[in-house]
Amino acid sequence: MPEATQERTIEAAADAAIKLSRPRDLYIDRLRSIMTAFVILHHTAITYGAIGGWFWYELKPSRAISSQVLIQFCTINQAYFMGFFFLLAGYFTPASLERKGYGAFLRDRFTRLGLPLLGFILILGPLTAAIAHAADTGRFWEVFPYLAQHFILIPGPLWFAEALLIFCLAYCGWRAMFGAPLAGAERTPRPVPSAGIWLLSALLTGIGAFAIRQFIHVGVNIASLQLGYFATYIVLFAAGIAAWRYDWIRQLNWNNAKTAIYAGAIALPLMPAGVAVAQITHSKGDFAGGISWHAALYALWEPFVAWGFIAAWLLFMRRFGNQPSAFWSWLNRRAYAVYIIHPPILVGITILLHLWTAPALVKFAVTGTVSCAICWLIADPLVRMPGLRRIL
Repeated sequence: MPEATQERTIEAAADAAIKLSRPRDLYIDRLRSIMTAFVILHHTAITYGAIGGWFWYELKPSRAISSQVLIQFCTINQAYFMGFFFLLAGYFTPASLERKGYGAFLRDRFTRLGLPLLGFILILGPLTAAIAHAADTGRFWEVFPYLAQHFILIPGPLWFAEALLIFCLAYCGWRAMFGAPLAGAERTPRPVPSAGIWLLSALLTGIGAFAIRQFIHVGVNIASLQLGYFATYIVLFAAGIAAWRYDWIRQLNWNNAKTAIYAGAIALPLMPAGVAVAQITHSKGDFAGGISWHAALYALWEPFVAWGFIAAWLLFMRRFGNQPSAFWSWLNRRAYAVYIIHPPILVGITILLHLWTAPALVKFAVTGTVSCAICWLIADPLVRMPGLRRIL
């Protein structure tokens, strides 16, 4: 039997054995679909008045109530939802590495992460920018030579694939040098960390973010990555790896998560309160970074809110979202494709609805809902194509 065929046979047999020995946590797949929908809604909110980077803006951030509501929506999302993706990615990484080995694991990661990143940079990013430019100027095609001549790369939301690929490479390196040998490290359940560990880890993560933001403010891209947010991302990716190794997610319950949830609830209003104080007092300081109480508040606020929201989502979905469902299976299978393709679709729908006169929050709700539905429908044939099936 050829070596490649034998490798695929062994991998398929291992997959089947794992599925038979341990039922799949359906709610985790559903959480990824929900967070994908939140990514679309997040970018829709930026379109209609929230703060953030995006391809096309219908309304700029302002003191209007609608804008302030959308800003708070995006601020809360940013605190936890991308970190949640990294946590879940970390959770599935050790088993995949041990099952496939270093070579097959890295080939799979470059296929599923590197190729979509490349595809967005070469096709979807320029396409989305051209759609937005055409809406402003009526000129579509001039964007493509401009981007090529100026060597402008647009990874868009696929910065996540870039970062995750780096994290996976780092984990493989760490595992090869310091970790347990492959196929020799089994899951060894340990108690979920205590409330004190949850709070201490949030505090230290906030301090780490504050330190990073002395040099790289939030909103500054280094190789298309906003490193000002990466303290939380790194900690949650590592926590996901540990959660798989010690079976923490399965053991998570109200008693060992309630402190983090309460702390997140207490912290939640502190950021908008801080912004209000800064506006009223006209105090000088940048929430994005530097040495000021503004930057310290934002850096420390994020992980406490993130830990609370993530714990709450895990408990809620395990309780109410873990029953078999053909519809959820359909959504879950297409969620990654939706994440990749949503920018040009969302921008196109936003432009089509531009002349519709309605309150910003109404347009946000309608555009976001329609975009989610259309993205999933367009993703459906993509995941069925032989050439794309393995990637998406």
